Amino acid sequence: MRKSIFAWLILVGIACSPKSTQEENYLSEISDPDVMKYAIHGKTLYENYCANCHQADGKGLGKLIPPLRDADYFRASIPRAVWIMKNGQKGEIMVNGQVYDQPMPANPNLKPLDIAQISTYLYNIWGMNEGVITSAEVEKYLQEAPENY
Repeated sequence: MRKSIFAWLILVGIACSPKSTQEENYLSEISDPDVMKYAIHGKTLYENYCANCHQADGKGLGKLIPPLRDADYFRASIPRAVWIMKNGQKGEIMVNGQVYDQPMPANPNLKPLDIAQISTYLYNIWGMNEGVITSAEVEKYLQEAPENY
């Protein structure tokens, strides 16, 4: 009995120990309280909808899934990124000189506020500082044709 309690305590201690240094908290990069309001929920939504492919650190999956972090394609157009989050994307794209041709599925269940929160999170970490991206802006971007981006 004592051994099982001791083993249980060790497991709890491991589970509750601080995360490794590889698991960064990108929210700590945000100092604007208005941005933080959106970004807190955006981080959770990103982890649930995007990080499986683009990874928590935004570095993508090799030559299969493009990075978001330090990616010229991602930085170039917030409206395009918003449109892709909602509607997906097919066909070749060039990201940091690398061609990617893996389709990104649409996320039709994401509401404009969800996309605003994800966008605000992503565009205010990894050295970017774009401020709050509102749901009104997202709605406007979603109504425009993607070829305009």
